[in-house]
Amino acid sequence: MKDKKCLMLDDVKIIAAGCEAEALRQNWAVSIAIVDDGGHLMWLQRLDDAPLTSMTIATGKAYTSALGRRASKWYEEVVAGGRNAFLSIPGGLTLLEGGEPIIVNGETVGAVGVSGVKSDEDARIARSGISAFLEQRQFQAESKA
Repeated sequence: MKDKKCLMLDDVKIIAAGCEAEALRQNWAVSIAIVDDGGHLMWLQRLDDAPLTSMTIATGKAYTSALGRRASKWYEEVVAGGRNAFLSIPGGLTLLEGGEPIIVNGETVGAVGVSGVKSDEDARIARSGISAFLEQRQFQAESKA
């Protein structure tokens, strides 16, 4: 059996605060979802004036990123590249950029999904929260496409 790291509420609060700070700095009204490595929701926050649909979309992006162990942008690019059959995959995945995995010591421990502005801006907010967490917890930043 192997030991694995898992997100705790204190970790999630650091990530959420980092995401919120970046969104507010840019004056972007978004929703922020954070899930564990199994895609289970640990945090959901809708900033003032964020679209109501952004909560569901952010949660879907985080879920997709956690289960796929990669940024949700990868799925969007597969579909944009013409692989339309990907649209029929089961599991309720959200094939849009804005979901980013949280990787610690080479293991995906969860993911962040953001929705409310342009997809690349959503991803930027998610990465800001993850960076704040990795820096505060002194983990080496890792990315996985």
